[in-house]
Amino acid sequence: MSGAQTGRADYPVFIEIATRWQDNDVYGHLNNVVYYELLDTVVNRHLIEQGVLDPATSDQIGLVVESGCRYFASLAYPEVIDVGLRVTHIGTSSVRYEVGAFAKNADSPAAEAFFVHVYVDAKARRPKPLPADFRAVLETLR
Repeated sequence: MSGAQTGRADYPVFIEIATRWQDNDVYGHLNNVVYYELLDTVVNRHLIEQGVLDPATSDQIGLVVESGCRYFASLAYPEVIDVGLRVTHIGTSSVRYEVGAFAKNADSPAAEAFFVHVYVDAKARRPKPLPADFRAVLETLR
C-alpha cells in the first residue's frame, strides 16, 4: 500500500464476498479484524481455485510475517462486497498481497490491506523457494 489510495483498476482479480451478521461490531460496521479475515480468505481462495494450493496436502504453506490495513469508509452487514486482489512483490520465498475492499459500485475502496507471506516447507517450517507454477499464478496478479 503506497501513500495514495487505490481504485478498482489497480486490482486484476475481484472476488465477491457476502458479509455476515457476526461481522458487525457494536458500532454497526465491520469490525477491523474482519478485514484481515477477508484478506486471508481472498488470497487462499484464489490460490486454491488456481490449483497451486491445497491446504490439506500442499507441501508448502504461507505464513504471515507482516500485515496492515487502512480504513476509509464503513462497510456493514448485509452488504455484499467486492474484494480486489493484487501482488506487489514476489521474492524467492515471500509474496506481498494487497487487497481493496469495495462497496458495490464504488470506485474507491472502503479499506486497503496487505499481507506478506513467507512460503515454508509444511513440515520443517523453513523458507522454501516458490515453485514455477505458483510464481506463474502470482505474476497474473501484478
